[in-house]
Amino acid sequence: MDSRPNILIIMSDQRSKHFLGSYGNDLVRTPHLDVLAQSGMRLDNAYCPSPLCVPSRMSFMTGRYPSNNRVWDNSHVLSSAIPTWAHAMGVAGYETALVGRMHFVGPDQRHGFERRPIGEYFSAHPGSNRLGAPLFTKISLGTTGQGREAVEVAGRGRTSYQAMDDLITDAAVGYLKEKSTENDRPFAAVVGYVLPHCPFVAPKELFDYYYERVDIPRPTDQESANEPASVKRFKKFRLLEEPLSDERIRVARAAYFGLCEYMDMRIGEVLDTLKETGLSENTLVIYTSDHGETAGEHGCWWKSNYYEGSVGVPMIATLPGVIAEKSSSSAICNLTDLGSTVVDVAGADPMPAVDGQSLWPTFQGQADSNLSDETFSEHTSHHDSGGVSRMIRRGRWKLHKYHGDKHPALFDLDTDPGEMNDLGADKEYQMVRDELMDKLMDGWDPSAVEEGIATYNRDNRLLTEWGGKVQPIHEDTLPVPVGAEDIELL
Repeated sequence: MDSRPNILIIMSDQRSKHFLGSYGNDLVRTPHLDVLAQSGMRLDNAYCPSPLCVPSRMSFMTGRYPSNNRVWDNSHVLSSAIPTWAHAMGVAGYETALVGRMHFVGPDQRHGFERRPIGEYFSAHPGSNRLGAPLFTKISLGTTGQGREAVEVAGRGRTSYQAMDDLITDAAVGYLKEKSTENDRPFAAVVGYVLPHCPFVAPKELFDYYYERVDIPRPTDQESANEPASVKRFKKFRLLEEPLSDERIRVARAAYFGLCEYMDMRIGEVLDTLKETGLSENTLVIYTSDHGETAGEHGCWWKSNYYEGSVGVPMIATLPGVIAEKSSSSAICNLTDLGSTVVDVAGADPMPAVDGQSLWPTFQGQADSNLSDETFSEHTSHHDSGGVSRMIRRGRWKLHKYHGDKHPALFDLDTDPGEMNDLGADKEYQMVRDELMDKLMDGWDPSAVEEGIATYNRDNRLLTEWGGKVQPIHEDTLPVPVGAEDIELL
């Protein structure tokens, strides 16, 4: 019998670490994830490799930053020639399974996963349609995006996203029950959820609970005057220069908090099954998210910026008898590290050309001199004059630079954890900026990135036209159920 631990990674979408009880929030109710954190380790300085879904998730799978994957946008296809940790775990003798969302784009909807008990609405070739009912009928597709509409159109009720996560939960429970009766080889599975991604529509009882309790964040005049140029562009393009009314902020935040609690409830069902089947005693559980959600902080919403609420992610790990209960780590880490971590747990050969580092010693409370005190994140915007960008978090400092900007943005997270005071043009911090900029640019060429994106987009136009004409169907496509919506806009 193989005694190596099973691995279960639970990944939500657009989940800020700022709204979890285990991370210090006393409003949003997340009892199941709080219990998970109490039974293991909370990582306080975890980041996503890109504050955008597809680039971040593909880097999570390969352990390589977006530029090394050549995946910079939600329309970009990860090459099947790049190995993922699912390939490495399969070679090591693990059964690999993807239950639900991973937002793969293109014809390869597995990238090394042996099994996919349930797919997702987004398993589609560029240009082809989703199957089943329309994704939304009472609200527009724009409510899932990053425009003012996605905050102003909000309320209570049920969307097809909640319906998908219910189906994914049922599939995850079924998969774990199946695995509890088999002991021929360990499993490495991802349960991928789409919530609490907008639309900001939450079940009535949860929405009503938070509506009376949410706070209304407002940037101070000093903060607004000192915010980075990239943030000003972010707001301008997304029509957020004119502040939202208190009521619109209240409704959207109440819905987002309600979705966070709904997500916790679904995760609770999976964790309960893990315990009831006895699998929890020998399963490394990791909870995280592909990126965050600013939810009105700094006057911003969604992701696509480098504020902590957007680029920071929750990360919790537990394995009874191995990871100490009620522990925490301040190690600076990234989703790119998780592939190397699970491969390390499996005793498998290291993956080639990865940027990530194993967190397995950290999870076990061991000092690891090989773990660097820095990490990176990348983002590109086709619409902002700043273009491509990169962030470095090193020690107390966070710096990010947009290619078109004269100055980088710089924050001292020890003295300014709320990121209110941009030191990017302050002469007093010139040495810090120069040192961080040297690290930021090492091995990263923004001009080459821009050329790579232009070439990809040129080629992708024909592929997308083909998908629209041929309408290829993936076997992993989950049809949108009929009658999933019940929405009351407020």
